Amino acid sequence: MSVPDSKTGLAAVAEAASQAPARSLPPVHLWNPTHCGDIDIVIRRDGLWLHENSPIGRPELVRLFSTVLRKDPDGYCLVTPVEKLTIRVEDLPFRAVAVEETGETLTFTTDVGDTVEAGLEHPIRVDTDPDTGEPSPALHVRGDLWARIVRPVFYELVERGAVEGGRLVIRSGGEAFSLGLVGVRDA
Repeated sequence: MSVPDSKTGLAAVAEAASQAPARSLPPVHLWNPTHCGDIDIVIRRDGLWLHENSPIGRPELVRLFSTVLRKDPDGYCLVTPVEKLTIRVEDLPFRAVAVEETGETLTFTTDVGDTVEAGLEHPIRVDTDPDTGEPSPALHVRGDLWARIVRPVFYELVERGAVEGGRLVIRSGGEAFSLGLVGVRDA
């Protein structure tokens, strides 16, 4: 994949992402461009992508940018074969907005159109806020990118879960994932 030298910034990112075959992902893990600076893109906690404080209103464009998103040790960035632009992510870059159960596999759909089968390569994790006890569920999508499992989807998982050894567990792809401890509340 090559990007014409005349394109930079958002134009280069869009060009690089559009070169991937339909529904496949560009090989961003193989690209090692030099860091070119920051670009004013923010992925908000609620999943809204902003450019210069304005929502990116075209879902196709958000999908396109999501395909060239990568998390490096220095943060989240959009990458092309020739550029690396840092962006800001308030929580996690994606949200798991739907789940379907087929046989013994849970398949999640993200807000940018990815489908992910939970299992060994795509685990579910639930962190718990030490102060509030509030669960914060997430699903591994690709690379070092995770999706926040939205509350209604998490409730579906809780309903499907089974208590095992004092934990609520959900199974998918031959793996067991803890959704949290099961406790008895004082009345």
